This record gives sequence, structure tokens and C-alpha cells, in this order.
Amino acid sequence: MDTLSNVNKSTPQIPCSRFTSAAIPRAESSQTGVSVEYVPDPDKHWYIFRVSYHREDVAADMLIKAGIYAYVVKRYRWVEVDKRRKRILESLLPNLLFAYVTPAMAEVIIRDNNPQQPSPCPKLAALLSYYYDHFNTDAFGKNPPAVVAEAEMLNFIRATSTHNEHLMLLSGNDFRFKGGEEVLITNGEFKGVRGRVIRARGQQRVLVRLTDFADLATAYIPTGMMEVISD
Repeated sequence: MDTLSNVNKSTPQIPCSRFTSAAIPRAESSQTGVSVEYVPDPDKHWYIFRVSYHREDVAADMLIKAGIYAYVVKRYRWVEVDKRRKRILESLLPNLLFAYVTPAMAEVIIRDNNPQQPSPCPKLAALLSYYYDHFNTDAFGKNPPAVVAEAEMLNFIRATSTHNEHLMLLSGNDFRFKGGEEVLITNGEFKGVRGRVIRARGQQRVLVRLTDFADLATAYIPTGMMEVISD
């Protein structure tokens, strides 16, 4: 695949000059039988990017077509259109997306388009910026770009790729724990998801956490569809 001629050979190359079909699988519900697993790369991390003007789908499609695993968190919602109910798919975390890239590639993606270091992907650079980790500082006293631990991200993808309309983002007052044990959901569309049992909006659910970033609750999970994780 071609890259722009002004990309230095030592710079990670992103094929933005001519997109091809996605070479990586999209995350799907466990009901489809398609796995969200992929081959882990020790040099890559799950970065959180801010996206301008609700164009997370546009940015994600550009990354996917460039061979980068990108993920937008979505769920279904019922709306009324012309006096008829219609189910739409909406972003659960508007103006945010996750991408699995190396630090160097992340810099290439968001680099400002300037004469000294022009971005090989100016359209992406215009859409994306880092989401910063406000809980930590680097050696220069600045907040580093936020990254998500791989196990947490895969668990989050398993839970949210169901697009279940009852998925909900939580704040500290939205739920209470029903015990300290971690559980594994063993059946249904959330099969394989790990988390802690909570009660939210009058229902038993499982808390799925991205540390220091987001807490999310599954839909109602019966006790018989969970098992306590002993380790």
C-alpha cells in the first residue's frame, strides 16, 4: 500500500493516501460467534482519542481502512420518528474512540500539519486529539495521553459490542455493590464478561470498569448466569 512521499522511513507508515478494505475484524457480539480477540502486540496500547464534532464513526472508518484496530462504543436506543418508534444505534461515549497503536503511530495520527513535520494523514489529524490521563503525570509534570490496559479493554469490548439498549454509564451514586466478588457471566449475550455484581436502577447487573475513565453496567443478569471467579 502506498504512503505519502514526505513520510520519513523511520516514521510508522499509515496508508492514508490510498485506503483499502479493512484488514482487521470488527468487534461483534458474542451471539454472532465472532471473537473480539486479536493477536496482542507488546508495542501497542489502547489509546483514547477525542474526536471533533461527533465524527467518531468517520475517524474510526479511516483508521480501520488504514489497518488499525479502532473501536467506537455504541448502544441501541428507541426514538420516535414520524409518530413511529425506531431503534437507532448511538454512541455511548460521544466524541471518543479507542485505537490500538504504538506510541509512535499515535503521534503520527494526531500530528499537527506543519511544514517541519507534516502529518501523513491530515484528515485524521484534523479530527483527532489525545484524551489525557488527568490522574497521572509524566517526567515533565504533564498529563500523558490516556491508555487502557489490554485486559480491561477487551472486557469492555465484549460488554459493549452487544449494543444492548440497557447498557448504562454510571456515576458514583448510580449503583451499589452486592458483594465484593468478581464474577464471570457464563451465558447470554454478555457471556465472557467479567466484573462485580451491582444493583442499578432496581436491577442486578455487572459492573464493567475502565480504571480512572469509565464505569459501565450491563443489562440485567440473572444469578444463574454468573459464577464467582476464585482467583
